[in-house]
Amino acid sequence: MAQIHTGMIARPRQSSSWWRRNQRKLAPYIFISPFFILFLIFGIYPILYSFWLSFFKGFGFDKKTFFGLGNYIHLFQDPRYYTAVLNTTKYALGSLFILTPLALIMALAINSLFVRWKGLYRIGLFFPVITSTVVITVIFARVLDTQYGLLNVALGWFGIPPVGWLTDQPVVMPAFVLIGIWTYLGINTLFWIAGLNAINKEYYEAAMIDGANRWQAFWRITLPLLKPVTLFIVIQAIIGSYNLFAEPLLLTSGGPSDASLTITLYVYTQGFQNFNVGYASAIAYSMTLLLLILSVLNIKIFGGYGTATASDAA
Repeated sequence: MAQIHTGMIARPRQSSSWWRRNQRKLAPYIFISPFFILFLIFGIYPILYSFWLSFFKGFGFDKKTFFGLGNYIHLFQDPRYYTAVLNTTKYALGSLFILTPLALIMALAINSLFVRWKGLYRIGLFFPVITSTVVITVIFARVLDTQYGLLNVALGWFGIPPVGWLTDQPVVMPAFVLIGIWTYLGINTLFWIAGLNAINKEYYEAAMIDGANRWQAFWRITLPLLKPVTLFIVIQAIIGSYNLFAEPLLLTSGGPSDASLTITLYVYTQGFQNFNVGYASAIAYSMTLLLLILSVLNIKIFGGYGTATASDAA
């Protein structure tokens, strides 16, 4: 009995498995791995593959031949590409110089002491953003219709003849700017309101003591301290404008006579209608480069992207 008992005590303990020793270290990476796996498959891989395609010439799933920089050189010889860039730039300028100031004016009005129920306004301003783009285009197809559109009916009350908002070349891009204002005015107003609420009210009190009026306080305090918000709004307005796609596709298909052809719509036309995937990839990367240049310029203009301080208002 003594020998058996001694043998049971002397039995060596089995070492734990590799998983038991490392599961606490590996568990967090396992939980977040689905995101990175999906991002690699549906994010990184298409980006790299499209960049590779931009150096080849071929249609659809046929065999492609190496074309070098030929697709990029063809961009400078393609008048439709210049038209698409010009149309998209017009829309971007409307977003920057019409939509953005209007949103700031609305934010100042809502944020003033004379407006009550501020929370209700903020909720209402967010509704257009959560509305489907298809729904918005269907609504504005009725609003901008030449014969029966609500806008032309309203203009008729003032004796103005009907305007072909979606059929006349000179006014088709201003019509899309109008759609963009209705869609994104609310969310940009909320961005401005967030920036205004972040400004310390003591700056205004000190300025009033020094004899500054409201305009001087706005020019010397509000605008300088809104630089980070301004940078964010300007960059997202530029990026969003150069990605204009669904509205011209559904309302005009790029017409009339390419008057509403945008860069993304031209990429879609070349890649999914003409199946010229190499040239479509080159167009997409030219737009990426253009957006990168514009974003860097804005960062330089607004003096970086750090948080504004009281010294910016000095």
